[in-house]
Amino acid sequence: MKQYIKLLRPKDWAKNLFLFIPSFFAKHFFELNELILMLGGFVAFCCFASSIYIINDYRDIEDDRKHPEKSKRPLASGMVKKNTAIIISIYLIVVGALLGYLIDHSFKFLFVSGIYFLLNLAYCFGLKNISILDILILSSGFVLRVKGGAVINNIDTSEWLIIMTFLLALFMSIAKRRDDILLKISTGEDMRKSIKGYNLDFLNTMLGLFAAIIIVAYIMYTLDPNTYARLHAYRLYYTSLFVIAGIMRYLQITFVQQESGSPTKILYKDRFIQLTILCWMASFFMIIYLQDYRFF
Repeated sequence: MKQYIKLLRPKDWAKNLFLFIPSFFAKHFFELNELILMLGGFVAFCCFASSIYIINDYRDIEDDRKHPEKSKRPLASGMVKKNTAIIISIYLIVVGALLGYLIDHSFKFLFVSGIYFLLNLAYCFGLKNISILDILILSSGFVLRVKGGAVINNIDTSEWLIIMTFLLALFMSIAKRRDDILLKISTGEDMRKSIKGYNLDFLNTMLGLFAAIIIVAYIMYTLDPNTYARLHAYRLYYTSLFVIAGIMRYLQITFVQQESGSPTKILYKDRFIQLTILCWMASFFMIIYLQDYRFF
């Protein structure tokens, strides 16, 4: 049973928490009816994501066996049979689609989650082998999660929210590819075909570039008059401190500790990142939800 649970990669479900971001920014986060719908959407996305993980692992069995960590996955290690894994994947697709329909009869959520599934399916069947396109697709998945969360409760997403989600996901994807390059250097094996289109100099430059863009974009977002008009927020730029701290810590993990291979693993284990996210959420919450008290 442990291997079957591991096959679903529940640790990676944390990525689907991006569905809750639109509700948080729209100040609808504590409305019970909307929260229930969001939880349903979260489960639906988890089903679609896990089905993709299984398909990807099925197609990458031989490559995963060369990887020091991925070789322990249920399919690569032989702990789960291939036919059983495919049946589970199909079941998850059906459950995800059914939940998507029940949550939103207008089919908008099902449309967004369907695009997410098909895009990632194309990724599994070849697009992941094209350098640059591979990380663009991975980053687009986070944008689709945000859009999925927005359509469930008919929330308008600002251009800033979409841009920053994409940039942050792109930043983490680049760091992950850098870790693959380091594995290639240490083992002499290409862990993925797209890695031939990258090297350390290119990825180091991209990391520095996007780190700067994210910080500048976030500060511009907090100072944008439209943001103030929409949220009636007071001094949102204070929260930039935690964004800058989080980016600096991620760069430290990437360049100093050389352990940027799994963003979700960093989220679960790094106390500094966890504290930074909690402080950012707390400060943002106080500014937009408790603005009448004027703490700042």
